[in-house]
Amino acid sequence: MDALIHRFRTAYAAMKGDQLAETLRPDLQAQAAELIALWGRGNLREATADTNFLFYTDPSRPRMSQEESQGWSEIYLVYWKAVGEILAVEGLRTDAKASNASWTKVYELWKDLTLQVIRGYTHYDFENWTIPCLYVAGKYLRLFAMRADEERKTTEDTSMTVLQDDFDPEAEEHKWLEDCARHLNRIFQTCLNDRAPLEESRKWGIYYAINLLFKTHFKLNSISLSKNVLKAISATRADMPSLDKFPKSQQVTFKYYEGVLSFLEENYVEAEQHLTMAWHLCHKDAKRNLELILTYLIPCHLLTTHTLPSAQLLESFPHLQQLFLPLASAIKNADLHAFDAALRDGEDEFIKRRIYLTLERGRDIALRNLLRKVFIAGGFEEAKDGAAPVRRTRIPLAEFTAAIKISGREVIDTDEVECLLANMIYKNLMKGYIAHDRAIVVLSKSGAFPGTKV
Repeated sequence: MDALIHRFRTAYAAMKGDQLAETLRPDLQAQAAELIALWGRGNLREATADTNFLFYTDPSRPRMSQEESQGWSEIYLVYWKAVGEILAVEGLRTDAKASNASWTKVYELWKDLTLQVIRGYTHYDFENWTIPCLYVAGKYLRLFAMRADEERKTTEDTSMTVLQDDFDPEAEEHKWLEDCARHLNRIFQTCLNDRAPLEESRKWGIYYAINLLFKTHFKLNSISLSKNVLKAISATRADMPSLDKFPKSQQVTFKYYEGVLSFLEENYVEAEQHLTMAWHLCHKDAKRNLELILTYLIPCHLLTTHTLPSAQLLESFPHLQQLFLPLASAIKNADLHAFDAALRDGEDEFIKRRIYLTLERGRDIALRNLLRKVFIAGGFEEAKDGAAPVRRTRIPLAEFTAAIKISGREVIDTDEVECLLANMIYKNLMKGYIAHDRAIVVLSKSGAFPGTKV
């Protein structure tokens, strides 16, 4: 415990929040030896005596109020307990009690630590420069909740389900993560409701808390809860620092989730704005994050500007290249059959990413390109009195029907074709009208296919 508290004192004296948070990071990969040394013999009485001495009676202890000393003392004692359980569940303890270790116990202990950290800000006047401690508490609370849920799935006694006729397995699938979300919301509220001046405010931790909530809500498929968070932020935005004052990593994550939420509400113009900002702010070497942003930005561009991703752009993202390049090629070549095949091949991934229905609308762009080809192939009408030639604007319905049959490789009757053309006109992808009695389509002499220079 002495070594840990020495690191705490060094960070506290220098008012280095990141260094202070590192003393609460239970990272076995980076500091297994330190954590094992911290646990020592696993004697609770000794650990309690050490924290009491180091925070209350040691002459070299940092200068702080009695209340703040109590807050930090309680935090590090719970941290010591959590470390012991983590070592046990990872097989790094050999005592008899270690055999009963579980990720559920780790989660419960870390939840106690998180509540103690929150209490430090609400009851013990922790200063805002220590906010990174909230980050570490919230981050690992979420990770341990997911580990506890995974453990629960693998160890659940199947014989118990015989008597559970009204039991919904899906409702219990993320039991601990749902509990975690409630405590992450407390971290969010702790930051949001601080009324101190901005330079001393906990509001500087709010976007990290929001991003943790977004990740948790999306994992739980509770998108509506994320919308509530955005509403709460909008209501207090005037009292908060502007987003550009926060670390870029937090800006990128927030804008990404804000864009995805707009995307899921089918507000594609707003989604495109948020995702584009996330794209420009994201570090060029953060390939995984760039790929996630593009996953939603590409469908946005397809619907808002009818533009397709270039092969050069997709080269750096092989997974996206595999998913989107066949679709882009089919749209560009006006190949309806190839588009349907590409959509079908990527169906599982598209549904998982919640972009299937949006990409399905891309078929309208492919159809628009096909109808445009028919229009261009029709050539020009005979010029009169030396006037400039004008493209043929009266297209027999049979020509469009034949093109759709060939491109889609399916049988389609005239009524269905008329319905498709009517939808294209309604969506402003084609300008004109259908003369049903004469079985022709009369297209506009200027801008028959808006946005395509035809």
